[in-house]
Amino acid sequence: MKSIIFSVFMLFALGLTAQTTKEAQIFTTKEGAIKGYDPVSYFTIGKPGKGIKTISHSWQGSTWYFTSESNKKLFVANPEKYAPQYGGYCAYGWAQGYAVKIDPDAWAIVDSKLYLNYSKGVQKDWDKDREGFIKKAEANYAKR
Repeated sequence: MKSIIFSVFMLFALGLTAQTTKEAQIFTTKEGAIKGYDPVSYFTIGKPGKGIKTISHSWQGSTWYFTSESNKKLFVANPEKYAPQYGGYCAYGWAQGYAVKIDPDAWAIVDSKLYLNYSKGVQKDWDKDREGFIKKAEANYAKR
């Protein structure tokens, strides 16, 4: 019940735009995929890094930006290894069945996979049952 109330609050009271499961495959803004952040930096330096406009790669219909040419090369060689789960949408949101925007600073690597969340507050709730929320998100994401 708590997660349902929180989901309704998260999606409507804050004025978020939840995407239906038939819409955008990758969370992309005018800044690029995952708000222009380098997905490889989470793995290589252990924190988010804002990508540089001159170092980019197109993958799955979105432009991805990187902090270095070496990070770009790693991504190009194996994008599934570095791309965030659920197309870069909020992991907690997908556990509730919605594609919700993210904050690149709300993240975790679990079993060598990158998960992003809507905010650090949502991240704290997600952290309480990562395994359970990942299972729910996987099931929901597979239905899209």
